[in-house]
Amino acid sequence: MPAHFDRPEPRRVLPGEYPLWDEALALLNRDLAVTLPAQGPLQLLALPPSGPDEPASVHVALANGEWHSNDLYPESADDPAHALAIIADAAQETVTERLRQAWPLCAEHDLGMHPRDADGQLSWWCAGERLRRGPAHIRAALGALDTLVRTRRPNRKQRKRG
Repeated sequence: MPAHFDRPEPRRVLPGEYPLWDEALALLNRDLAVTLPAQGPLQLLALPPSGPDEPASVHVALANGEWHSNDLYPESADDPAHALAIIADAAQETVTERLRQAWPLCAEHDLGMHPRDADGQLSWWCAGERLRRGPAHIRAALGALDTLVRTRRPNRKQRKRG
């Protein structure tokens, strides 16, 4: 029997348990793969309920199982926009706190970005203007940071450096 102060073992949330959270996490994992390619994908972990009438405590965790976010409440998994917003906040908090770095960074201003609604679409927003490094702007929709990365074109001639 575990001691009273032992922390219960988290379990990985099964695919389909919270379908909208799965979809939201898939979008954020696209952004994570582009911005921090050495990191594995984020995952949902659940801790057993603390009491008989309590739900499991669900968190967004790094691939190694570490997390640093508030509980995700199941009622937020019923609305796509709300699900994406809370998963984005939890993912950003976990990555930032556990890796000790801002995430994601604006490639133009080297500042941490935050989720913000832009014409009905949750997007990564950079506050560049406040720090006089350029105007504040929407960088990309959540899950679309990969569209900003230029791929190398194999048929393009390389400039000789000399």
